[in-house]
Amino acid sequence: MKHSLKLKIAIILFGFLFLGHSAQAQEKRLKRPSGRVGIHSVDTFVRESFDLYDKVYIYDSYAQEGKPLEEDDYEALIDTVEDAQSVLSSAPDAITDINGAGILKQGKATLQMNRAKKALKYSIKTAKKLLSEKKKKNGKTTSDDDIANNGPDNDNGSPDQETDTAKELEIYSKFDFVPGDKILMADDFSLDNMGDFPSKWNTNGTGELASINGEKWFKLAGKSIYIPDLPSNLPEDYTIEFDMLTVVDKKTSSQAKLEIWLEDNNLFNPSKNMAMVEIPLCLFISVGFIIENRIDGNRVIRNAVEKDIRDILLQNNHISIAVNGKRFRMWINENKVVDVPRLVPENIVSFKLHPRDIRDGIDNVFINNVKIAQGGLDLRSQLLENGRFSTTGILFNSGSDQIKPESFGVLKQVAETMQQEPTLNLKIIGHTDADGNDGLNLTLSEKRASSVKNALIAQFHIESNRLQTEGKGESEPVDKNTTTEGKTNNRRVEFVKI
Repeated sequence: MKHSLKLKIAIILFGFLFLGHSAQAQEKRLKRPSGRVGIHSVDTFVRESFDLYDKVYIYDSYAQEGKPLEEDDYEALIDTVEDAQSVLSSAPDAITDINGAGILKQGKATLQMNRAKKALKYSIKTAKKLLSEKKKKNGKTTSDDDIANNGPDNDNGSPDQETDTAKELEIYSKFDFVPGDKILMADDFSLDNMGDFPSKWNTNGTGELASINGEKWFKLAGKSIYIPDLPSNLPEDYTIEFDMLTVVDKKTSSQAKLEIWLEDNNLFNPSKNMAMVEIPLCLFISVGFIIENRIDGNRVIRNAVEKDIRDILLQNNHISIAVNGKRFRMWINENKVVDVPRLVPENIVSFKLHPRDIRDGIDNVFINNVKIAQGGLDLRSQLLENGRFSTTGILFNSGSDQIKPESFGVLKQVAETMQQEPTLNLKIIGHTDADGNDGLNLTLSEKRASSVKNALIAQFHIESNRLQTEGKGESEPVDKNTTTEGKTNNRRVEFVKI
């Protein structure tokens, strides 16, 4: 064999060996920036990005060395994917803050942001790869959405998911909030553009829509009052619901609150008649809820309700408020935190939100899925007198038949009515709005009706032969499908006496 041919073969073999080794080699570790930029949002983004990166890099190192990961490691990887996507969604806010800085800061901040984004993308891609490899070992396949939404071993519609729903409903077993049955205002901000101020609200300050995990959230600003547009003054009985997400830290003031105002005007002027509840946003001490009212300009009630919510403050929380005449009740998730029998004065016409003593750009308050509804007749009365009852208070995850736990109050009332009336049998009918495919909506409505039936059987021990189900999809709207309020009214569950 000629020398030149031997050399070529050697080079080819070396190339194969080199490529094979490269395919197995771990990516060179990114270096965490050593100094701070001095822009809070950028420094936070960089720090959180590299905290996640370091965690995933270690797990990837174990995998490269052939060390098996534990179940706790895989759970941590699932959390990491969600956390990394959440951090990545905050990048636009940091970029906005960079644009307002000096030239030197802008250059340094941009370099660190680019490095942090690279770290985040590695974290997401690698964590998903490790989770997928685990599932393949178990003889299953998965997608990115499976990993992000359900975890590595939880398929949509699986018994595990049904068990999770049952557990969540069980947690809400003492939750007795029942939403009003006539929607006055609903807003998920789906009709507004990102970065804009939402069209159904008024303010004397500012605010904008931001993206968090692919959803639009209304970002509130300090020193601003927010008033939703209502078709009429608030009635005597009504309910208010919204999701609240807060981003605060140990330096957030003990005076930082989200104030809920019920007032006798739709303006930004002080009111003579009002009721107020303050949700504390402080992490370093337990502040409790402040309740206050004024009647004809005179303060009648001011007190602190000692409830500590610091352990849940940084998660997505569901706020439920029920006003019945003078009585004011408020729940955070399944827990009732305020119940005052004579807090609300007469002549109340409006609901307002006011973030107080928050540091703009550091402390953040977001709201979503706002719903204000007029209270109606008692569910039991409607079933027995009219033979039917329709509710928008049984809620489901978007595009899913999984019941949200805050639906427990309505389910409980239906079950109690059936327990008190042993001859009462019901047909459960699911309805959807007109978004999406007709056939898929029909199937979804059937599944949702079945989920309600299953919940009544599993949670309240209603006999299955007393319940029938039907799905009608989008075929019987009660409102127009061009507004958020109309769609909310159409997404309903109906109970019909049989």
